[in-house]
Amino acid sequence: MPELPSRSEPAAGPATAVTVEAPARLHFGFLDLHGGLGRRFGSIGLAIDAPALQLTAEPAPDPSAEGPEAERVLGYIRAAAGHLGVAAGARIRVAEAIPAHAGFGSGTQLALAVAAALARLHGRPFAPEDFSNALDRGNRSGVGLRAFTEGGLIVDGGRDATGAPPPVVARLPYPEAWRVVLILDEGMTGVHGTREVEAFRDLPRFPEAQAAEICRIVLMQVLPAAVTAEPDGFGAGITRIQRLVGDHFAPHQGGRFASPAVAEALARIAELGIAGYGQSSWGPTGFALVPDEGQARALVADLEARAVGAGRLRFLVARGRNTGARVSAA
Repeated sequence: MPELPSRSEPAAGPATAVTVEAPARLHFGFLDLHGGLGRRFGSIGLAIDAPALQLTAEPAPDPSAEGPEAERVLGYIRAAAGHLGVAAGARIRVAEAIPAHAGFGSGTQLALAVAAALARLHGRPFAPEDFSNALDRGNRSGVGLRAFTEGGLIVDGGRDATGAPPPVVARLPYPEAWRVVLILDEGMTGVHGTREVEAFRDLPRFPEAQAAEICRIVLMQVLPAAVTAEPDGFGAGITRIQRLVGDHFAPHQGGRFASPAVAEALARIAELGIAGYGQSSWGPTGFALVPDEGQARALVADLEARAVGAGRLRFLVARGRNTGARVSAA
């Protein structure tokens, strides 16, 4: 199946059926919540191979949706059709969904997948950046848009006063051997919707010195460690960013980490001497960054044997994904 282009290209003719498979993403933290240089937010994140989204689309007289997130899918069909200037007639079946409001960027991936499928059904070109406003995506982070088109380790340069999607300033392949142990608390969701808007409105201004420290960590520690495949330096940098950003958001999520069960697991991970760990976006999903599959499986076995999280948690071993969404058409 071909990967989706990152820029708008001439499309093939209309299709009778389309399948789209898209990755989840982890959001490791914001670079500059202070915003004193004219751009605010800025993000670093990673596309991962699991969980993932898979849906199929076919032409239909009217819009319809089946499977998980059906109501959201219907809304995205109508929004994408309006942007494309085509009829909203499509039947979309979601075979596999990314957990919503868990820190995986599910809304962005679902919206873009629906839009890509509808564009392909009608033989129209598609570029995610062109759909961001129509689909209300990429408001604070450009990581989800680039995860959809290219995957990999992504840094965006924040949003300016124009309202355009944040520009991606770095995109690197994630080392193939490295693994991410995901810690899922399926009994709760992270801050989202109105609560998220209120949090960004009510939080005090982020200290300029801490924003400068995060930017230095990203440029001089995290990105070089990814290039040279040095896992401890990479992980230590991500953990430091997590502490600075997590403590800032603590008043709105009940602590540095949203889920007490995930926090317990992350404390055990720190005890084991693992350099990189934290929470993706508003959580509740936590993660640990490890150098290879064997260490990932050993960590999961340790956490399960100790019943960390009082039975609330599920663990999943994922890889960084260095390719974007895949689209196939019949």
